[in-house]
Amino acid sequence: MPDLRFDSQPPRATEIPRPKRAEGQWSLGQREPLNKNEQSKKDDDPLNVRDRILYTYSKKGFDSIDPADLRGRFRWMGLYTQRKPGIDGGRTGSMEEEELDDRFFMMRVRSDGALLNAKALRALGSIGTDFARNSADISDRQNIQFHWIQIEDVPAIWERLDEAGLSSLEACGDGPRPFLGSPVAGVAADEIIDGTPALEEIKRRYLNNKDFSNLPRKFKTSVTGHPSLDTVPAINDVSFVGVVHPEHGPGFDLWVGGGLSTNPMFAQKLGVWIPLDEVPDAWAGVTGIFRDYGYRRLRSKARLKFLVADWGVEKFREVLENEYLEKKLVSMDSPPVSTESGDHVGVHAQKDGNFYIGAAPVVGRINGETLTGLGDLVEKFALAGARLTAQQKLVVLGVAPADVDAVVAGLLELGLDAKPSNWRRNTMACTGIEYCKLAIVDTKERSRALIAELEKRFPELDTPITVNVNGCPNACARTQTADIGLKGMIALDEDGNQVEGFQVHLGGGIGMHDTFGKKLRAHKVTSAGLDDYITNVVTAYLADRTDGESFAAWVVRADEVLLRGEKALEPEPVA
Repeated sequence: MPDLRFDSQPPRATEIPRPKRAEGQWSLGQREPLNKNEQSKKDDDPLNVRDRILYTYSKKGFDSIDPADLRGRFRWMGLYTQRKPGIDGGRTGSMEEEELDDRFFMMRVRSDGALLNAKALRALGSIGTDFARNSADISDRQNIQFHWIQIEDVPAIWERLDEAGLSSLEACGDGPRPFLGSPVAGVAADEIIDGTPALEEIKRRYLNNKDFSNLPRKFKTSVTGHPSLDTVPAINDVSFVGVVHPEHGPGFDLWVGGGLSTNPMFAQKLGVWIPLDEVPDAWAGVTGIFRDYGYRRLRSKARLKFLVADWGVEKFREVLENEYLEKKLVSMDSPPVSTESGDHVGVHAQKDGNFYIGAAPVVGRINGETLTGLGDLVEKFALAGARLTAQQKLVVLGVAPADVDAVVAGLLELGLDAKPSNWRRNTMACTGIEYCKLAIVDTKERSRALIAELEKRFPELDTPITVNVNGCPNACARTQTADIGLKGMIALDEDGNQVEGFQVHLGGGIGMHDTFGKKLRAHKVTSAGLDDYITNVVTAYLADRTDGESFAAWVVRADEVLLRGEKALEPEPVA
């Protein structure tokens, strides 16, 4: 694979489409830094900041931190300054980043689909209780996120992570962000192929590797061999999805160019078969294309999805084969959509006679004590360990048949429900204004209250309806791919006052159907009015649906007055 960190340009085997204007593509000789982020990365590789944290900033304190490190390179170490308390959402877009900075950090710890044993869970728990005011969240990227971290404590935290085989390295920043792996890899009875060895090898080769530490922007990876598509491959930059070739057997298709935020795009499928041991090379090839040909002029166009959209999937495959892999890939049909949820909540049989159990916290919010308690539970019942999911849930694996009920009860004591209501199971929320400098509204506590109210109003809902709550337009909680997606913004209440509110997306989905939700023109819902709005829409759906019709399918044909919640239909009484 060509190394284009230097100015030399290798011979090119394919004709590369050139944008109408220079977009900062290294492989086309467009080397000059085009924004402050590119200048910062050119000035010093962000991986170098680790030593400054260990030997300077942690000893001299917050005020000693170089601003270019604080608001740039720290991200490669999994650190963001969190939002200063007391700044309302209406001021988010009008303040400079340094005005929003608190003197505390969010730290993101990557799991990369790995099985967390009792030692790892207790290490995470101790970090939460000892250094993070007992905070901990499970993100929809299978990470643990801590808050209230002080720079002086980072070396001690890293030492605990190292001892447990965990890391915050490149958990943020313009590099290989944490990988998504199937939570039931290696144990699910219906698994096509276990992608764990490929993820481990990608991590070994390419994490903390300066060949891949300066990408145009964030880069998200998923690998799953489970037919539920439990790592949401359609919205990752690069995804490997389990398939079975009629001659070669199990392997992976390759999907590229997915991503959400303000310009959502689903990944394009190459329709190939890649054997397990060649997945790391293919990953490096795709990542190399992004590094060398990705757009660096504008941050808003610097994701891989824009390059894939401009090139097309055929050209992308041609460049990958000719310039990076130097071999042709085997063609085959891409896998069909999923036919089941990929959150793995509930009790499920493993292929070895044991069971795995998926359990739901409330919108991913747990704490250090929960993680420590989970470690104790894993040890008490000699479980294989726990994995995090891409739906803010967790799964414990290797439960003996005789222990299933006891483990379910033990999880519930920790606030982790293996038999949750629809609303608890199917609601996700991003960090929100509590800690995030980009957020406009509260998400976590608002979602908790929403779930409690909807459980009262619809206690026996007979069909899944997903609700994703996001604090800003960046879609960290996948707003556009939920039945009901809520994007935080400022709205006007009945008296004309500015209050927290949401733009509504309806009928989105991912996995079983890949659809972006329908935005209702000029329609906002205040946070205070959210319970009643969702109640009206869900009630209308239950009254108006046909036999077996999903919420998303109903949205496509429903009268807009029903979607706006302006008219509540009552379901027909059951005979």
